[in-house]
Amino acid sequence: MTAAVTLLIALAGCGFDVASPDVLLLKRTGEGQTLTLLVNDSGTIRCDGRPAKPISDQLLIQARDLADNLDKDAKAKLQIATIANSVYFYTISLPDGTITFPDTAAGSHHELAQAELFAVQAAQGPCGLG
Repeated sequence: MTAAVTLLIALAGCGFDVASPDVLLLKRTGEGQTLTLLVNDSGTIRCDGRPAKPISDQLLIQARDLADNLDKDAKAKLQIATIANSVYFYTISLPDGTITFPDTAAGSHHELAQAELFAVQAAQGPCGLG
């Protein structure tokens, strides 16, 4: 066991630069300015192409949960068309696919409501947007 611990310590000191994967890319278009959020599993978020900022553990967990909850829809490439009374249109890219939907779809699909809430919380929190 001592040899294994020594090996792990040696490898840790070698300076391997292992990048964490992206959790999700969310883009919201519509009324007002376009919002683009890129969440990385290292605990950072890029807002509208700006440099990465740290996010709270709670917001990172929300992003991970959202990605897990939308994975089945992403694999199926869910696309819900915009209807007349929509204000925003969302595109969420995950490792397994992309989904698109208007804000009005959240009423019948709980995970889409979670995505909308996440966008608002991230924009107002770490992104510092109004």
